Amino acid sequence: MRAPRKNSGRRATATLSTRLLNHVTLQAQPGGDIAARFDDVSLSLGRFSAEAFERARKLRVGLPLSTFASGSREIDKEVRTLVRRLAGRGLIEYRLGHSRSGDLVVIEPQVPDYWPRVPQLGNADTLVLSRFAYMRRRANKMVLESPRAGALFKICDSKIAVVLVALSAPQRIEQLRRQKDFPGLTLLALLVDCQILFKVDAGDGLRPAEGDDNLVLWDFHDLLFHARSTEGRHANPLGGAYPYADMIAPLPAVRPPWPGKKIDLREASPTPAEAVSRAATLLRERHSTRDFDDRRPITLAELARFLDSTARVQAELKTTLDQGGGGPELAYTVRPYPSGGASYELELYLAVDKCEGLPRGFYHYDAGAHALVPIEVRSNQLDALLKSAAFAMGVNAAPQILLTIAARFGRVSWKYSSIAYALILKDVGALMQTFYVMATDLDLGGCAIGTNNIELFAKMTGQQFHAEGPVGQFALGRGAKPQALR
Repeated sequence: MRAPRKNSGRRATATLSTRLLNHVTLQAQPGGDIAARFDDVSLSLGRFSAEAFERARKLRVGLPLSTFASGSREIDKEVRTLVRRLAGRGLIEYRLGHSRSGDLVVIEPQVPDYWPRVPQLGNADTLVLSRFAYMRRRANKMVLESPRAGALFKICDSKIAVVLVALSAPQRIEQLRRQKDFPGLTLLALLVDCQILFKVDAGDGLRPAEGDDNLVLWDFHDLLFHARSTEGRHANPLGGAYPYADMIAPLPAVRPPWPGKKIDLREASPTPAEAVSRAATLLRERHSTRDFDDRRPITLAELARFLDSTARVQAELKTTLDQGGGGPELAYTVRPYPSGGASYELELYLAVDKCEGLPRGFYHYDAGAHALVPIEVRSNQLDALLKSAAFAMGVNAAPQILLTIAARFGRVSWKYSSIAYALILKDVGALMQTFYVMATDLDLGGCAIGTNNIELFAKMTGQQFHAEGPVGQFALGRGAKPQALR
């Protein structure tokens, strides 16, 4: 009888694979095209060989990345191209696990261009959780995510969660590998790639930059709010999806009155119609315009007057933090709209589709010089920005001009704790109303837009999404016809 094999004590290495989402199937089309089917939609992915389609069928259960990711054979390149196209459309996920057991971790991309990378880690490296990382319950699983990460990690093995919690304090990889439930270097490397874990040197504090000085000024809840309430860096439903329509009745448009005797203000201050002020008239006439007259687009002169009246720097002044003359020098500006702490952190970027006297393109408004500075962007990026605005407004045609309101976040968070992002959004609201009033005064049309894509803006400007990013959008142009007041 053969003696029982001794346990070497070595753990089996987990395999990183990619697989289709449950509701997605692949179909071979006549002529060699492959289509992805989901939710009654058929999406063409291009033409591939029969051998590539046969290998791609394994994406249903999981195809190891190592079998095609770095291969030089033509079939490997085909499969890689197919998987990349699926990834770009958010139709795949990645699993880390052993072939004969369930998933250890499922990696769900949150940005279209996410691709798992495994940076090299050594025993001497010290890792710690990012202060922006958090773990929460979703259904009956725990998910680990961060507003900085391009993917979230669904934790399928509770032992891994325990190890991750221990990384709230810096740990050397050499020490981690001695633990019984060590999850493996691949998982740690994937988390480093997603900036959920980061390397620290001995003696480093845990608050600072995490590789980017702009992060020093961010509180956890502010960065999370910014990333999850905009498009571009998460895969959650966004916008008017009416998620509770089948569960809860809508609230009434006007709040039910409080009990008690009313004081009728109409009797206290009767105002004849002819005595209504110009400001009050503009506020009452303000409305959203979603359709624009492209036969008579807005002119450069009208745009210049609009920007001059709403956002131009009117004056600059300087002071010191310490009224006695010490401390850093602080610079302030005066502009037409109010801003918390006179921060005036908002910047305007214009995506111009049609404007008489101004070429189509993307511009930054220099509020100090009252000038437009062109920014070179790809035509498909400009198109995507304008089409997204049209979709958000529920119309087919793009606005003549789309104003993106961006924030230099550090301008506010350098001074304010806990309320910095809330103050920025309040400033956006004040500027939006200023836009509406001036558009009405100039006989132009305007419409505030509730969504913006922070990842697309970052690609167009080269700015990190947490350094300067969009916090609002406003469509501007000449209205096609009178709109119902709303």
